[in-house]
Amino acid sequence: MKQTVKELENNIYFWQKLDTLMLSGKLVIDRPKNSAHPDYPNMIYPVDYGYLKDTLSSDQEPIDAFKGTIRTNQVTQIAVAADILKKDCEVKLLIGCTEEETLDVMKMLNGTEFRKAILIRRGNSAPSYAESD
Repeated sequence: MKQTVKELENNIYFWQKLDTLMLSGKLVIDRPKNSAHPDYPNMIYPVDYGYLKDTLSSDQEPIDAFKGTIRTNQVTQIAVAADILKKDCEVKLLIGCTEEETLDVMKMLNGTEFRKAILIRRGNSAPSYAESD
C-alpha cells in the first residue's frame, strides 16, 4: 500500500500552546483597524493589528497578531508569510476573526508580489506522534 503525505497534519496540543501564549501575554494593538502601515501607506489594516507583549518570534520581535471582532482570546488560525524583500518568514496569529475578516487579512498579506501567505485553521485532532498534555 502506498503511503501518501498529508498537506497539513493538525495537532490540538500545538493550538493549546498558542492559547497559553495568548493568555499569558498582553495583546497590544498598535495599528487599529483601517489604519495605514507606517512604511506602506497603501496597505490598510482590515482588523486591529498588534503583538503579544513579552513574547519572541523568529525575527526577535514580539509575536504578531490580528484581532477581529469576535470576542475571544482563542487563536483560531495562523498565517505564515514569506517575504522576499525582508528575506524572512513570519507567523501571525489570528484571534477572533470572522470568515470575512480572515479573508481580508489574507488579501492584505498576499497583496504584493514580494510577500505571500498561507492560512492554517485550528483543528482538534492529534497525530499519532503527539503526546498528551
